[in-house]
Amino acid sequence: MCLGVPGKVVSIDGLLATVDFFGIRRNVRLDIVDEPVEPGDYVMNHVGFAICRIPPAEVDETLALYEHLLAAISKEDLLAADIRGEIGPAGEKKNE
Repeated sequence: MCLGVPGKVVSIDGLLATVDFFGIRRNVRLDIVDEPVEPGDYVMNHVGFAICRIPPAEVDETLALYEHLLAAISKEDLLAADIRGEIGPAGEKKNE
């Protein structure tokens, strides 16, 4: 399954951004993102690459959906496991 996870861009250094995913910060490449991003923007991440900038009008709805999925789905659920796998080991908070 291919799954993207939304996150907020914290900082940018060239083509590398630090992105916050529900309290977990990871470095994400900006090589293939569909439009320029700035700190404060939200992007959809897939395997370490920002694949698109989330339009500001869609950010709240997108984040609410993922928060619901992470809160409501059991740890054995494969979709929840994929989301947790994208943002950190077993959903643990971690800063890089």
